[in-house]
Amino acid sequence: MNDPLEIWGGVECSHVRIHEAVRNQLHETGHLNRIDDLELIAGLGIGTLRYPVLWEMVERTAGSCDWSWIDARLLRIDELGMRPIAGLMHHGSGPAWTQILDPDFPEMLARYAGRVAQRYPWIELYTPINEPLTTARISGLYGLWYPHGTDEATCLQLTVAQCRAIALAMKAIRQYVPSARLVQTEDIGRVFATQRLAYQADHENERRWLALDLLAGRVDGEHAFYRPLLKAGIDDEHLSALMAEPCAPDIIGLDYYLTSDRMLDDQIDRHPDEKVGGNGIDLYVDTAAVRSDGGDGTGLKPRIDELWNRYHLPIAVTELHNGSTRDEQLRWLVDGWKAAQAAKDSGADVRAVTAWSLFGAVDWNSMLVGQDGYYESGAFDTRASIPRPTALAHGIAGLAKHGSVDHPVLDRHGWWRAERISDNGGRPLLLVGFGRMISAIEQCCTLRRLTVCTARPDKVQLLLAKHGAWAAIQIEDNGAGRAGAPALPIRMLCRFPDGGDLLLQSDTARSPVEVANALLDLVIDGQRGAFEVLQTGPGNQYEFGPLSEEAQPGQQVHTEVTANVA
Repeated sequence: MNDPLEIWGGVECSHVRIHEAVRNQLHETGHLNRIDDLELIAGLGIGTLRYPVLWEMVERTAGSCDWSWIDARLLRIDELGMRPIAGLMHHGSGPAWTQILDPDFPEMLARYAGRVAQRYPWIELYTPINEPLTTARISGLYGLWYPHGTDEATCLQLTVAQCRAIALAMKAIRQYVPSARLVQTEDIGRVFATQRLAYQADHENERRWLALDLLAGRVDGEHAFYRPLLKAGIDDEHLSALMAEPCAPDIIGLDYYLTSDRMLDDQIDRHPDEKVGGNGIDLYVDTAAVRSDGGDGTGLKPRIDELWNRYHLPIAVTELHNGSTRDEQLRWLVDGWKAAQAAKDSGADVRAVTAWSLFGAVDWNSMLVGQDGYYESGAFDTRASIPRPTALAHGIAGLAKHGSVDHPVLDRHGWWRAERISDNGGRPLLLVGFGRMISAIEQCCTLRRLTVCTARPDKVQLLLAKHGAWAAIQIEDNGAGRAGAPALPIRMLCRFPDGGDLLLQSDTARSPVEVANALLDLVIDGQRGAFEVLQTGPGNQYEFGPLSEEAQPGQQVHTEVTANVA
Protein backbone atom coordinates (compact mmCIF):
# COMPACT_ATOMS: atom_id res chain seq x y z
CA MET A 1 0.00 0.00 0.00
CA ASN A 2 3.02 2.27 0.40
CA ASP A 3 4.09 1.87 -3.23
CA PRO A 4 3.55 4.99 -5.33
CA LEU A 5 0.45 5.27 -7.47
CA GLU A 6 1.03 4.01 -11.02
CA ILE A 7 -0.37 5.22 -14.31
CA TRP A 8 -1.62 2.37 -16.50
CA GLY A 9 -2.91 2.50 -20.05
CA GLY A 10 -5.72 0.92 -22.01
CA VAL A 11 -6.81 0.56 -25.62
CA GLU A 12 -10.55 0.87 -26.33
CA CYS A 13 -11.36 -2.59 -27.65
CA SER A 14 -15.12 -3.12 -27.35
CA HIS A 15 -16.41 -5.83 -29.67
CA VAL A 16 -20.17 -5.40 -29.52
CA ARG A 17 -22.94 -7.26 -31.31
CA ILE A 18 -25.87 -4.99 -32.23
CA HIS A 19 -28.58 -6.88 -34.11
CA GLU A 20 -26.81 -8.26 -37.20
CA ALA A 21 -23.83 -5.89 -36.99
CA VAL A 22 -20.65 -5.94 -34.91
CA ARG A 23 -18.90 -2.79 -33.68
CA ASN A 24 -15.16 -3.44 -33.39
CA GLN A 25 -13.41 -0.47 -31.80
CA LEU A 26 -9.96 -1.83 -32.65
CA HIS A 27 -10.91 -1.56 -36.31
CA GLU A 28 -12.75 1.75 -36.01
CA THR A 29 -9.90 3.54 -34.23
CA GLY A 30 -7.34 1.99 -36.60
CA HIS A 31 -5.33 0.28 -33.87
CA LEU A 32 -6.05 -3.09 -35.45
CA ASN A 33 -3.59 -2.30 -38.26
CA ARG A 34 -0.99 -0.24 -36.37
CA ILE A 35 1.39 -2.37 -34.34
CA ASP A 36 3.65 0.66 -33.97
CA ASP A 37 1.03 2.11 -31.62
CA LEU A 38 2.61 -0.05 -28.93
CA GLU A 39 5.87 1.89 -29.17
CA LEU A 40 3.93 5.12 -28.71
CA ILE A 41 2.34 3.71 -25.55
CA ALA A 42 5.67 2.55 -24.14
CA GLY A 43 7.12 5.97 -24.93
CA LEU A 44 4.69 7.51 -22.44
CA GLY A 45 6.30 5.52 -19.63
CA ILE A 46 3.33 3.20 -19.20
CA GLY A 47 4.37 -0.13 -17.69
CA THR A 48 1.02 -1.92 -17.41
CA LEU A 49 -1.40 -2.07 -20.32
CA ARG A 50 -4.97 -3.36 -20.51
CA TYR A 51 -4.87 -5.15 -23.84
CA PRO A 52 -7.32 -7.24 -25.89
CA VAL A 53 -6.83 -10.97 -26.36
CA LEU A 54 -10.39 -11.19 -27.57
CA TRP A 55 -12.10 -14.53 -27.95
CA GLU A 56 -14.23 -13.17 -30.80
CA MET A 57 -11.13 -12.32 -32.84
CA VAL A 58 -9.19 -15.53 -32.21
CA GLU A 59 -11.82 -18.27 -32.45
CA ARG A 60 -14.10 -17.00 -35.19
CA THR A 61 -14.91 -20.61 -36.07
CA ALA A 62 -15.53 -23.04 -33.23
CA GLY A 63 -12.41 -25.07 -32.54
CA SER A 64 -10.20 -23.13 -35.00
CA CYS A 65 -7.96 -20.43 -33.51
CA ASP A 66 -5.97 -17.80 -35.37
CA TRP A 67 -3.41 -16.34 -32.95
CA SER A 68 -1.38 -14.36 -35.48
CA TRP A 69 -2.59 -10.87 -34.54
CA ILE A 70 -2.35 -11.58 -30.81
CA ASP A 71 1.07 -13.28 -31.10
CA ALA A 72 2.64 -10.27 -32.80
CA ARG A 73 1.17 -7.73 -30.35
CA LEU A 74 1.94 -9.61 -27.16
CA LEU A 75 5.49 -10.29 -28.34
CA ARG A 76 5.99 -6.57 -28.98
CA ILE A 77 4.43 -5.63 -25.64
CA ASP A 78 6.87 -7.97 -23.91
CA GLU A 79 9.83 -6.63 -25.91
CA LEU A 80 8.89 -3.09 -24.87
CA GLY A 81 8.90 -4.08 -21.21
CA MET A 82 5.18 -3.61 -20.61
CA ARG A 83 2.99 -5.92 -18.55
CA PRO A 84 -0.33 -6.80 -20.23
CA ILE A 85 -3.67 -7.28 -18.51
CA ALA A 86 -5.25 -9.71 -20.95
CA GLY A 87 -8.90 -8.98 -21.70
CA LEU A 88 -10.76 -11.94 -23.22
CA MET A 89 -14.15 -10.26 -23.75
CA HIS A 90 -14.93 -6.55 -23.77
CA HIS A 91 -18.69 -5.87 -23.88
CA GLY A 92 -18.93 -8.82 -26.24
CA SER A 93 -21.28 -11.74 -26.60
CA GLY A 94 -18.63 -14.24 -27.60
CA PRO A 95 -17.92 -15.40 -31.17
CA ALA A 96 -20.83 -15.44 -33.61
CA TRP A 97 -21.38 -19.16 -33.03
CA THR A 98 -22.33 -18.69 -29.38
CA GLN A 99 -23.70 -16.07 -26.97
CA ILE A 100 -23.75 -15.35 -23.24
CA LEU A 101 -27.04 -17.11 -22.51
CA ASP A 102 -25.90 -20.31 -24.22
CA PRO A 103 -25.98 -22.92 -21.40
CA ASP A 104 -22.40 -23.95 -22.30
CA PHE A 105 -21.06 -20.39 -22.52
CA PRO A 106 -19.13 -20.41 -19.19
CA GLU A 107 -17.36 -23.66 -20.06
CA MET A 108 -16.57 -22.49 -23.60
CA LEU A 109 -14.98 -19.24 -22.40
CA ALA A 110 -13.03 -21.21 -19.79
CA ARG A 111 -11.72 -23.50 -22.53
CA TYR A 112 -10.50 -20.48 -24.50
CA ALA A 113 -8.97 -18.92 -21.37
CA GLY A 114 -7.00 -22.09 -20.73
CA ARG A 115 -5.64 -21.98 -24.28
CA VAL A 116 -4.53 -18.37 -23.76
CA ALA A 117 -2.73 -19.23 -20.52
CA GLN A 118 -1.06 -22.27 -22.08
CA ARG A 119 0.15 -20.21 -25.05
CA TYR A 120 1.29 -17.18 -23.02
CA PRO A 121 2.35 -18.54 -19.61
CA TRP A 122 4.19 -15.31 -18.81
CA ILE A 123 0.94 -13.30 -18.58
CA GLU A 124 -0.23 -13.06 -14.98
CA LEU A 125 -2.99 -10.43 -15.07
CA TYR A 126 -6.38 -11.22 -16.59
CA THR A 127 -9.77 -9.62 -17.11
CA PRO A 128 -11.77 -12.49 -18.63
CA ILE A 129 -14.88 -10.32 -19.04
CA ASN A 130 -14.94 -6.54 -18.79
CA GLU A 131 -17.74 -4.94 -16.72
CA PRO A 132 -20.13 -7.92 -16.54
CA LEU A 133 -22.97 -6.08 -14.81
CA THR A 134 -22.66 -3.00 -17.02
CA THR A 135 -22.69 -5.21 -20.11
CA ALA A 136 -25.74 -7.01 -18.71
CA ARG A 137 -27.59 -3.74 -18.10
CA ILE A 138 -26.95 -2.38 -21.58
CA SER A 139 -27.66 -5.73 -23.26
CA GLY A 140 -30.44 -7.11 -21.07
CA LEU A 141 -32.20 -4.15 -19.49
CA TYR A 142 -31.77 -1.23 -21.90
CA GLY A 143 -31.95 -3.38 -25.04
CA LEU A 144 -29.15 -1.57 -26.87
CA TRP A 145 -26.82 -4.54 -27.41
CA TYR A 146 -27.36 -8.22 -28.11
CA PRO A 147 -29.51 -10.02 -26.97
CA HIS A 148 -31.48 -6.74 -26.75
CA GLY A 149 -33.41 -7.64 -23.61
CA THR A 150 -35.55 -5.01 -21.92
CA ASP A 151 -36.29 -6.58 -18.53
CA GLU A 152 -34.37 -7.08 -15.32
CA ALA A 153 -34.67 -10.87 -15.52
CA THR A 154 -32.55 -10.92 -18.70
CA CYS A 155 -30.09 -8.53 -17.08
CA LEU A 156 -29.70 -10.83 -14.07
CA GLN A 157 -29.33 -13.92 -16.24
CA LEU A 158 -26.56 -12.25 -18.23
CA THR A 159 -24.80 -11.16 -15.05
CA VAL A 160 -24.74 -14.62 -13.49
CA ALA A 161 -23.68 -16.30 -16.75
CA GLN A 162 -20.75 -13.91 -17.10
CA CYS A 163 -19.68 -14.30 -13.46
CA ARG A 164 -19.77 -18.08 -13.79
CA ALA A 165 -17.65 -17.74 -16.94
CA ILE A 166 -15.14 -15.51 -15.15
CA ALA A 167 -14.78 -17.97 -12.27
CA LEU A 168 -14.33 -20.95 -14.59
CA ALA A 169 -11.94 -18.98 -16.81
CA MET A 170 -9.68 -18.09 -13.90
CA LYS A 171 -9.73 -21.71 -12.73
CA ALA A 172 -8.63 -22.81 -16.21
CA ILE A 173 -5.95 -20.12 -16.41
CA ARG A 174 -4.51 -21.07 -13.02
CA GLN A 175 -4.02 -24.66 -14.15
CA TYR A 176 -1.21 -23.29 -16.34
CA VAL A 177 -0.33 -20.10 -14.44
CA PRO A 178 -0.96 -20.68 -10.71
CA SER A 179 0.09 -17.10 -9.93
CA ALA A 180 -2.47 -15.58 -12.32
CA ARG A 181 -4.46 -12.70 -10.83
CA LEU A 182 -7.97 -11.50 -11.62
CA VAL A 183 -8.34 -7.79 -12.35
CA GLN A 184 -12.13 -7.49 -12.36
CA THR A 185 -13.45 -4.27 -13.84
CA GLU A 186 -16.86 -2.70 -13.23
CA ASP A 187 -18.60 0.66 -13.25
CA ILE A 188 -20.16 1.09 -9.80
CA GLY A 189 -21.54 4.59 -10.28
CA ARG A 190 -23.99 5.57 -7.55
CA VAL A 191 -27.61 6.44 -8.25
CA PHE A 192 -29.11 9.54 -6.65
CA ALA A 193 -32.79 10.40 -6.76
CA THR A 194 -35.57 12.74 -5.78
CA GLN A 195 -37.45 11.74 -2.63
CA ARG A 196 -40.23 10.05 -4.55
CA LEU A 197 -37.75 7.83 -6.41
CA ALA A 198 -35.59 6.93 -3.42
CA TYR A 199 -36.88 3.34 -3.56
CA GLN A 200 -35.65 2.95 -7.16
CA ALA A 201 -32.25 4.41 -6.30
CA ASP A 202 -31.94 2.00 -3.36
CA HIS A 203 -32.68 -0.93 -5.68
CA GLU A 204 -30.12 0.15 -8.29
CA ASN A 205 -27.49 0.98 -5.68
CA GLU A 206 -27.75 -2.56 -4.34
CA ARG A 207 -27.75 -4.07 -7.81
CA ARG A 208 -24.53 -2.29 -8.85
CA TRP A 209 -22.55 -4.59 -6.53
CA LEU A 210 -24.07 -7.80 -7.85
CA ALA A 211 -21.27 -9.02 -10.15
CA LEU A 212 -18.57 -8.36 -7.56
CA ASP A 213 -20.70 -9.94 -4.80
CA LEU A 214 -21.25 -13.04 -6.94
CA LEU A 215 -17.53 -13.44 -7.59
CA ALA A 216 -16.71 -12.84 -3.92
CA GLY A 217 -19.12 -15.61 -2.88
CA ARG A 218 -21.46 -13.25 -1.05
CA VAL A 219 -24.77 -14.02 -2.73
CA ASP A 220 -26.36 -16.33 -0.19
CA GLY A 221 -29.97 -16.66 0.93
CA GLU A 222 -29.73 -13.38 2.86
CA HIS A 223 -28.47 -11.31 -0.08
CA ALA A 224 -30.89 -8.64 -1.34
CA PHE A 225 -30.79 -10.11 -4.86
CA TYR A 226 -30.95 -13.81 -3.99
CA ARG A 227 -34.72 -14.11 -4.44
CA PRO A 228 -34.84 -11.82 -7.52
CA LEU A 229 -32.15 -14.06 -9.08
CA LEU A 230 -34.20 -17.19 -8.48
CA LYS A 231 -37.32 -15.44 -9.75
CA ALA A 232 -35.38 -14.53 -12.92
CA GLY A 233 -34.81 -18.23 -13.58
CA ILE A 234 -31.26 -18.55 -12.25
CA ASP A 235 -30.38 -22.09 -11.22
CA ASP A 236 -29.76 -22.19 -7.47
CA GLU A 237 -26.93 -24.67 -8.11
CA HIS A 238 -25.08 -21.99 -10.07
CA LEU A 239 -25.34 -19.57 -7.16
CA SER A 240 -24.27 -22.30 -4.73
CA ALA A 241 -21.21 -23.07 -6.88
CA LEU A 242 -20.11 -19.44 -6.75
CA MET A 243 -20.58 -19.51 -2.97
CA ALA A 244 -18.65 -22.75 -2.59
CA GLU A 245 -15.71 -21.65 -4.75
CA PRO A 246 -15.49 -17.85 -4.70
CA CYS A 247 -13.37 -16.11 -7.31
CA ALA A 248 -12.79 -12.83 -5.54
CA PRO A 249 -10.81 -10.30 -7.58
CA ASP A 250 -7.15 -9.86 -6.75
CA ILE A 251 -7.61 -6.27 -7.90
CA ILE A 252 -10.98 -4.60 -8.34
CA GLY A 253 -10.95 -2.36 -11.39
CA LEU A 254 -13.13 0.72 -11.00
CA ASP A 255 -14.18 2.27 -14.32
CA TYR A 256 -15.34 5.84 -13.83
CA TYR A 257 -16.76 8.46 -16.18
CA LEU A 258 -18.51 11.78 -15.80
CA THR A 259 -21.74 9.92 -16.53
CA SER A 260 -21.15 7.05 -14.08
CA ASP A 261 -23.08 8.61 -11.20
CA ARG A 262 -26.76 8.99 -12.10
CA MET A 263 -29.71 11.12 -10.96
CA LEU A 264 -33.33 9.93 -11.19
CA ASP A 265 -35.77 12.84 -11.36
CA ASP A 266 -39.56 12.46 -11.51
CA GLN A 267 -39.88 16.15 -12.36
CA ILE A 268 -39.52 15.40 -16.04
CA ASP A 269 -40.45 18.92 -17.17
CA ARG A 270 -37.07 20.05 -15.81
CA HIS A 271 -35.32 17.96 -18.48
CA PRO A 272 -36.94 18.75 -21.84
CA ASP A 273 -34.00 17.33 -23.82
CA GLU A 274 -33.76 14.02 -21.93
CA LYS A 275 -35.50 10.75 -22.75
CA VAL A 276 -38.29 9.88 -20.31
CA GLY A 277 -38.18 6.36 -18.88
CA GLY A 278 -39.69 4.56 -15.94
CA ASN A 279 -40.04 1.38 -13.94
CA GLY A 280 -43.72 0.59 -14.42
CA ILE A 281 -44.62 2.59 -11.33
CA ASP A 282 -43.18 6.05 -11.94
CA LEU A 283 -42.00 8.00 -14.95
CA TYR A 284 -38.65 9.71 -14.60
CA VAL A 285 -35.54 10.98 -16.29
CA ASP A 286 -32.21 9.22 -15.72
CA THR A 287 -29.45 11.78 -16.22
CA ALA A 288 -25.82 12.34 -15.20
CA ALA A 289 -25.80 13.30 -11.53
CA VAL A 290 -22.95 15.74 -12.07
CA ARG A 291 -25.32 17.89 -14.14
CA SER A 292 -28.03 17.93 -11.49
CA ASP A 293 -28.39 19.80 -8.21
CA GLY A 294 -29.30 16.70 -6.21
CA GLY A 295 -26.17 14.63 -6.56
CA ASP A 296 -24.10 15.51 -3.49
CA GLY A 297 -21.54 12.78 -3.08
CA THR A 298 -20.68 12.34 -6.74
CA GLY A 299 -17.10 11.83 -7.79
CA LEU A 300 -14.36 9.25 -8.03
CA LYS A 301 -13.07 9.40 -4.45
CA PRO A 302 -16.49 8.61 -2.90
CA ARG A 303 -16.76 5.61 -5.22
CA ILE A 304 -13.27 4.38 -4.29
CA ASP A 305 -14.14 4.80 -0.61
CA GLU A 306 -17.36 2.80 -1.05
CA LEU A 307 -15.53 0.05 -2.88
CA TRP A 308 -12.78 -0.15 -0.27
CA ASN A 309 -15.19 -0.17 2.67
CA ARG A 310 -17.26 -2.96 1.12
CA TYR A 311 -14.53 -5.38 0.01
CA HIS A 312 -11.15 -4.28 1.44
CA LEU A 313 -9.46 -5.56 -1.70
CA PRO A 314 -6.79 -3.77 -3.78
CA ILE A 315 -8.25 -1.26 -6.22
CA ALA A 316 -7.15 0.21 -9.53
CA VAL A 317 -9.01 2.83 -11.52
CA THR A 318 -9.12 0.85 -14.76
CA GLU A 319 -10.87 3.32 -17.08
CA LEU A 320 -10.62 7.10 -16.92
CA HIS A 321 -11.61 8.97 -20.05
CA ASN A 322 -13.57 12.09 -20.96
CA GLY A 323 -14.77 12.54 -24.52
CA SER A 324 -14.54 16.33 -24.59
CA THR A 325 -12.33 19.25 -25.50
CA ARG A 326 -8.65 18.85 -24.75
CA ASP A 327 -8.63 21.07 -21.66
CA GLU A 328 -11.45 19.06 -20.08
CA GLN A 329 -9.79 15.78 -21.00
CA LEU A 330 -6.60 16.77 -19.23
CA ARG A 331 -8.44 18.17 -16.21
CA TRP A 332 -10.43 14.93 -15.90
CA LEU A 333 -7.28 12.81 -15.96
CA VAL A 334 -5.54 14.93 -13.34
CA ASP A 335 -8.67 15.15 -11.16
CA GLY A 336 -8.92 11.35 -11.29
CA TRP A 337 -5.27 10.98 -10.34
CA LYS A 338 -5.69 13.35 -7.39
CA ALA A 339 -8.85 11.54 -6.23
CA ALA A 340 -7.10 8.18 -6.35
CA GLN A 341 -4.11 9.60 -4.49
CA ALA A 342 -6.40 11.12 -1.84
CA ALA A 343 -8.17 7.78 -1.36
CA LYS A 344 -4.80 6.05 -1.10
CA ASP A 345 -3.59 8.60 1.44
CA SER A 346 -6.72 8.00 3.53
CA GLY A 347 -6.01 4.28 3.77
CA ALA A 348 -7.48 2.56 0.69
CA ASP A 349 -5.18 0.19 -1.18
CA VAL A 350 -5.26 2.00 -4.54
CA ARG A 351 -2.66 0.73 -7.00
CA ALA A 352 -3.11 2.67 -10.24
CA VAL A 353 -5.09 4.99 -12.49
CA THR A 354 -5.62 3.90 -16.10
CA ALA A 355 -5.65 6.36 -18.98
CA TRP A 356 -8.28 4.69 -21.15
CA SER A 357 -8.93 4.95 -24.87
CA LEU A 358 -5.33 5.88 -25.64
CA PHE A 359 -6.18 6.00 -29.35
CA GLY A 360 -9.68 7.32 -28.88
CA ALA A 361 -13.12 5.82 -29.33
CA VAL A 362 -15.88 6.01 -31.94
CA ASP A 363 -19.63 6.56 -31.42
CA TRP A 364 -19.62 6.10 -27.67
CA ASN A 365 -21.83 9.19 -27.41
CA SER A 366 -24.64 6.88 -28.61
CA MET A 367 -23.41 3.72 -26.83
CA LEU A 368 -22.29 2.48 -30.28
CA VAL A 369 -25.87 2.40 -31.55
CA GLY A 370 -25.41 5.37 -33.90
CA GLN A 371 -23.06 4.94 -36.84
CA ASP A 372 -21.98 8.55 -37.14
CA GLY A 373 -18.21 8.21 -36.87
CA TYR A 374 -18.28 10.44 -33.77
CA TYR A 375 -14.66 10.37 -32.65
CA GLU A 376 -13.28 11.09 -29.18
CA SER A 377 -9.51 11.37 -29.16
CA GLY A 378 -7.32 10.06 -26.37
CA ALA A 379 -3.61 10.41 -25.71
CA PHE A 380 -3.28 10.19 -29.48
CA ASP A 381 -5.54 11.55 -32.18
CA THR A 382 -5.84 8.97 -34.95
CA ARG A 383 -7.56 11.23 -37.47
CA ALA A 384 -4.14 11.96 -38.96
CA SER A 385 -2.27 9.43 -41.08
CA ILE A 386 0.06 8.92 -38.10
CA PRO A 387 -1.40 9.04 -34.56
CA ARG A 388 -0.75 12.52 -33.24
CA PRO A 389 0.17 13.02 -29.57
CA THR A 390 -2.20 15.32 -27.69
CA ALA A 391 -1.80 17.18 -24.41
CA LEU A 392 -3.06 14.01 -22.72
CA ALA A 393 0.08 12.22 -23.88
CA HIS A 394 2.14 14.90 -22.15
CA GLY A 395 0.00 14.55 -19.02
CA ILE A 396 0.27 10.76 -18.93
CA ALA A 397 4.03 10.91 -19.40
CA GLY A 398 4.32 13.40 -16.55
CA LEU A 399 2.29 11.20 -14.22
CA ALA A 400 4.28 8.11 -15.23
CA LYS A 401 7.67 9.72 -14.70
CA HIS A 402 7.09 12.28 -11.95
CA GLY A 403 3.64 11.65 -10.48
CA SER A 404 2.59 15.13 -11.53
CA VAL A 405 1.83 17.23 -14.57
CA ASP A 406 1.75 20.95 -15.28
CA HIS A 407 -0.19 22.68 -18.01
CA PRO A 408 -1.80 26.15 -18.05
CA VAL A 409 -5.29 24.68 -18.53
CA LEU A 410 -4.91 23.05 -15.11
CA ASP A 411 -4.87 26.47 -13.48
CA ARG A 412 -8.66 26.27 -13.55
CA HIS A 413 -11.19 23.53 -12.78
CA GLY A 414 -13.25 21.45 -15.17
CA TRP A 415 -16.91 22.36 -15.65
CA TRP A 416 -17.99 19.61 -13.23
CA ARG A 417 -16.44 21.53 -10.32
CA ALA A 418 -17.79 24.79 -9.00
CA GLU A 419 -15.53 27.76 -9.61
CA ARG A 420 -15.47 30.90 -7.48
CA ILE A 421 -15.02 34.33 -9.04
CA SER A 422 -11.58 34.48 -7.44
CA ASP A 423 -10.62 31.29 -9.30
CA ASN A 424 -10.83 32.94 -12.71
CA GLY A 425 -7.10 33.56 -12.83
CA GLY A 426 -4.32 31.43 -14.16
CA ARG A 427 -1.78 31.82 -16.89
CA PRO A 428 -3.41 33.66 -19.77
CA LEU A 429 -3.78 32.93 -23.44
CA LEU A 430 -3.21 36.12 -25.43
CA LEU A 431 -5.73 37.15 -28.07
CA VAL A 432 -4.39 39.71 -30.46
CA GLY A 433 -6.62 42.01 -32.50
CA PHE A 434 -10.34 42.18 -33.15
CA GLY A 435 -12.92 40.68 -35.45
CA ARG A 436 -15.41 37.85 -35.77
CA MET A 437 -12.90 35.02 -35.46
CA ILE A 438 -11.15 36.45 -32.41
CA SER A 439 -14.56 36.96 -30.79
CA ALA A 440 -15.43 33.31 -31.47
CA ILE A 441 -12.13 32.19 -29.94
CA GLU A 442 -12.75 34.34 -26.86
CA GLN A 443 -16.28 32.93 -26.52
CA CYS A 444 -14.94 29.37 -26.67
CA CYS A 445 -12.23 30.19 -24.13
CA THR A 446 -14.86 31.46 -21.71
CA LEU A 447 -16.92 28.27 -22.06
CA ARG A 448 -13.79 26.14 -21.68
CA ARG A 449 -12.55 28.09 -18.63
CA LEU A 450 -9.39 29.27 -20.36
CA THR A 451 -8.11 32.56 -19.02
CA VAL A 452 -7.50 35.10 -21.78
CA CYS A 453 -6.30 38.63 -22.08
CA THR A 454 -6.16 40.90 -25.10
CA ALA A 455 -2.91 42.33 -26.34
CA ARG A 456 -1.61 44.73 -28.97
CA PRO A 457 0.67 43.16 -31.57
CA ASP A 458 3.67 45.12 -30.31
CA LYS A 459 3.22 43.79 -26.74
CA VAL A 460 3.00 40.06 -27.52
CA GLN A 461 6.66 39.20 -26.99
CA LEU A 462 6.78 41.11 -23.70
CA LEU A 463 3.68 39.38 -22.35
CA LEU A 464 4.93 35.97 -23.46
CA ALA A 465 8.33 36.54 -21.87
CA LYS A 466 7.44 38.24 -18.57
CA HIS A 467 3.79 37.79 -17.67
CA GLY A 468 3.20 34.04 -17.80
CA ALA A 469 1.24 33.98 -21.03
CA TRP A 470 1.60 30.56 -22.63
CA ALA A 471 0.58 31.33 -26.22
CA ALA A 472 -0.60 34.21 -28.38
CA ILE A 473 -3.26 33.86 -31.10
CA GLN A 474 -3.64 36.36 -33.89
CA ILE A 475 -5.79 36.39 -37.02
CA GLU A 476 -3.82 37.28 -40.11
CA ASP A 477 -5.27 40.43 -41.67
CA ASN A 478 -5.94 39.40 -45.24
CA GLY A 479 -9.34 41.02 -45.54
CA ALA A 480 -11.23 37.74 -45.10
CA GLY A 481 -14.80 38.26 -44.02
CA ARG A 482 -15.00 41.96 -44.93
CA ALA A 483 -17.89 43.20 -46.99
CA GLY A 484 -17.01 42.97 -50.68
CA ALA A 485 -13.74 41.16 -50.02
CA PRO A 486 -12.90 38.02 -52.03
CA ALA A 487 -13.49 34.68 -50.31
CA LEU A 488 -10.01 34.35 -48.85
CA PRO A 489 -9.33 31.73 -46.19
CA ILE A 490 -8.90 32.73 -42.56
CA ARG A 491 -5.38 32.27 -41.22
CA MET A 492 -4.97 31.84 -37.46
CA LEU A 493 -1.44 32.22 -36.16
CA CYS A 494 -0.27 31.05 -32.73
CA ARG A 495 3.11 31.90 -31.26
CA PHE A 496 4.51 29.96 -28.31
CA PRO A 497 7.05 31.38 -25.80
CA ASP A 498 9.84 29.19 -27.18
CA GLY A 499 9.42 30.77 -30.61
CA GLY A 500 7.49 27.87 -32.11
CA ASP A 501 4.53 28.63 -34.37
CA LEU A 502 1.23 27.11 -35.36
CA LEU A 503 -0.68 28.22 -38.44
CA LEU A 504 -4.21 26.98 -39.06
CA GLN A 505 -6.07 27.96 -42.20
CA SER A 506 -9.82 27.59 -42.63
CA ASP A 507 -12.47 28.28 -45.23
CA THR A 508 -14.65 31.23 -44.21
CA ALA A 509 -17.80 29.15 -44.76
CA ARG A 510 -17.09 27.02 -41.70
CA SER A 511 -18.64 27.74 -38.33
CA PRO A 512 -16.31 30.14 -36.45
CA VAL A 513 -17.07 28.39 -33.16
CA GLU A 514 -16.25 24.95 -34.56
CA VAL A 515 -13.02 26.26 -36.07
CA ALA A 516 -12.14 28.06 -32.83
CA ASN A 517 -12.57 24.90 -30.78
CA ALA A 518 -10.38 22.94 -33.18
CA LEU A 519 -7.71 25.64 -33.00
CA LEU A 520 -7.80 25.69 -29.20
CA ASP A 521 -7.30 21.92 -29.03
CA LEU A 522 -4.19 22.25 -31.19
CA VAL A 523 -2.89 25.17 -29.14
CA ILE A 524 -3.39 23.21 -25.91
CA ASP A 525 -1.56 20.28 -27.51
CA GLY A 526 1.35 22.60 -28.24
CA GLN A 527 1.06 21.68 -31.90
CA ARG A 528 3.61 23.22 -34.26
CA GLY A 529 3.33 23.45 -38.02
CA ALA A 530 1.09 24.75 -40.79
CA PHE A 531 -2.27 23.07 -41.36
CA GLU A 532 -5.63 23.57 -42.98
CA VAL A 533 -9.01 22.62 -41.59
CA LEU A 534 -10.57 19.89 -43.71
CA GLN A 535 -13.77 19.34 -41.77
CA THR A 536 -15.58 20.57 -38.67
CA GLY A 537 -18.78 19.66 -36.90
CA PRO A 538 -20.63 20.02 -33.60
CA GLY A 539 -19.25 18.31 -30.54
CA ASN A 540 -15.64 19.16 -31.27
CA GLN A 541 -15.51 17.06 -34.43
CA TYR A 542 -12.79 18.17 -36.82
CA GLU A 543 -10.08 17.03 -39.19
CA PHE A 544 -7.08 18.91 -40.47
CA GLY A 545 -4.17 18.22 -42.78
CA PRO A 546 -0.84 19.77 -43.74
CA LEU A 547 -1.04 23.10 -45.51
CA SER A 548 0.59 23.07 -48.93
CA GLU A 549 3.91 24.91 -49.11
CA GLU A 550 2.62 27.39 -51.69
CA ALA A 551 -0.18 28.36 -49.30
CA GLN A 552 2.20 29.03 -46.42
CA PRO A 553 3.35 32.58 -45.65
CA GLY A 554 7.07 32.40 -46.28
CA GLN A 555 9.15 30.25 -43.93
CA GLN A 556 7.38 31.18 -40.70
CA VAL A 557 6.26 27.68 -39.82
CA HIS A 558 7.16 24.11 -40.65
CA THR A 559 4.63 21.31 -40.94
CA GLU A 560 5.25 18.63 -38.33
CA VAL A 561 2.75 16.39 -36.59
CA THR A 562 4.28 16.79 -33.16
CA ALA A 563 3.25 18.29 -29.86
CA ASN A 564 5.34 19.98 -27.22
CA VAL A 565 3.76 21.65 -24.22
CA ALA A 566 6.07 22.28 -21.33
